[in-house]
Amino acid sequence: MSDLNCGSGGGATTYAQLRIASIFIILIGSMSGALFPVLAKRTNWLKVPKGVFDFAKYFGSGVIIATAFIHLLSPAISELSSPCLSPAWQEYPYPLALAMLSIFSIFIVELVAFRWGTAKLVALGVRHDTHGHGLGAHAAHGPEGGMPDGDSNSEKINGDLESAHDHEHLDLGAAGQIIGVFILEFGVLLHSMLIGLTLAVDPDFKILFVVIIFHQTFEGLGVGTRLAHLQLPTKYNYVAICGALLYGITTPLGIAVGLGVQSTYNPGSTTASIVSGVLDSLSAGILLYTGLVELLAHEFIFNKEMINGSNRQVAYAISCMLFGCGIMALLGRWA
Repeated sequence: MSDLNCGSGGGATTYAQLRIASIFIILIGSMSGALFPVLAKRTNWLKVPKGVFDFAKYFGSGVIIATAFIHLLSPAISELSSPCLSPAWQEYPYPLALAMLSIFSIFIVELVAFRWGTAKLVALGVRHDTHGHGLGAHAAHGPEGGMPDGDSNSEKINGDLESAHDHEHLDLGAAGQIIGVFILEFGVLLHSMLIGLTLAVDPDFKILFVVIIFHQTFEGLGVGTRLAHLQLPTKYNYVAICGALLYGITTPLGIAVGLGVQSTYNPGSTTASIVSGVLDSLSAGILLYTGLVELLAHEFIFNKEMINGSNRQVAYAISCMLFGCGIMALLGRWA
């Protein structure tokens, strides 16, 4: 290919003012998507009906799954198949292997954390739901509080001791939920940073810009609803807001960095293709695990509302999820 550039200096410099403005426009979209569910859930001045939250929750689950397949795994395959790379990269499906490595790594980490948290809860005399998650409690499936079987005199536990145990139990549950959301956010943030870098130097800026506004807003809604549904002690309320703020600034930060290195950064270069391909592959694994295990399994299969609810309720939830997935997948046609 005569126009193949595997080195530096390949960044486009057109639409300079609009590229700078995109930092602030995408900041507003990302922040709005991520912060709206959190503030609506945790403040008194922004009241949102439960139905809106349910829609956002299931819609967001679909967005995250589509992001993993269409916006992460597919680009990773293209990046690690670049003609700028050594032929050795073509001899093995590295993107799929890296995504699989990411999935099993997260699974092992969460399994170890769950076993540790369960042991701590048993020591506190707390029974937990075996379908709970993350140090004995999933965000939507908290542990089943209760006294251990045995002597009825155990009900007369000293009040101060019981309070201390309850406090430690809440902290364990909070830690588990924070770990789960951190894993999701880590994968999304890597993706968001790369999107910002690409937007800053991409020659097809106008189309990509419009698509990314919707992309980041919808993805922010998915992340924000997960943050909003965290069941944390009051002292950990700042975690959800900080998580939303962090998501909101990541893509604008990526754009700013991309503009700063515009004269030397080429997203199609050998180094950029390898770095982006590897990070996209790992992020795809993170979002696949989170979307299928944390969201679909826990929100549908292990959720008592879905098991005992009406067919209409289940159909609505699935429709919302498929709608989010479909919209995000459609955006993959342009970006």
